[in-house]
Amino acid sequence: MSINISITPLSGKTILVTRALGQSSELSYGLTSLGARVIELPALEIGPPSSWRSLDQSILELSTFDWLVFTSTNGVEYFFERMALQYKNQQALIRQAISRIKIAVVGEKTAQSLKIHQIEPDFIPPDFIADSLVNNFPENLAGKKILFPRVESGGREILVKELTQKGAQVVEVPAYESLCPQSIPTTAQQALINQSVDVITFASSKTVKFFCVLLENNLPQEIEHYLKKTAIASIGPQTSKTCIDLLGRVDITTQQYTIDGLIKAIVEWSLRR
Repeated sequence: MSINISITPLSGKTILVTRALGQSSELSYGLTSLGARVIELPALEIGPPSSWRSLDQSILELSTFDWLVFTSTNGVEYFFERMALQYKNQQALIRQAISRIKIAVVGEKTAQSLKIHQIEPDFIPPDFIADSLVNNFPENLAGKKILFPRVESGGREILVKELTQKGAQVVEVPAYESLCPQSIPTTAQQALINQSVDVITFASSKTVKFFCVLLENNLPQEIEHYLKKTAIASIGPQTSKTCIDLLGRVDITTQQYTIDGLIKAIVEWSLRR
């Protein structure tokens, strides 16, 4: 009798996931299914902005815009939550209002979040980063009025700057806020202290920044001490830049700036070791 033993590629690896609470399941599940021990350290808390006034007003004036741009699932979810309130959750009226404006989204997950509302985006750039949206925009931007629901603080300004340089009028409205949690889960803290983490994943620049704040506020030694034996994995170029700026290095980068791309890069790194 022969026994077929299948060894998963991440077997024996401990991976720290730093996505926002409630948004880490896809990454955690993917890594766990490949044999990894996943420990979650939420480095973001997502919540409402300090005021809904600007977002609510922009929804009332939606017909005056040419394009609506979303760069995150959070932006989509909070925008439609407020829209549902204004339209008293009448889906036919919501779809009618949305049908009058073109919608661009950055990233596959953002597009999927939009499709939950039975809406197809008019444009998805080929690369899942904001810069690609400007470089591949399907229309001449001169004179176009663009609504951009986004994080209230700490977001990148490059997208708005580049759209404006090409002649667009961009109206930014806070749709949600991302904050730094106050504490580190006990399991994650112990793994860092024991230097038993093989890989730490970062899916945004903010998670890198807030991770550093969390360690500085909750652990006694310098950050470098806890990551001596840990590979740093980044989902995309801007996140990688922040890793280098704040952590001094990045060890695993992706060819495709998605969760699937990040998992694939970690597997390839593991197989090379």
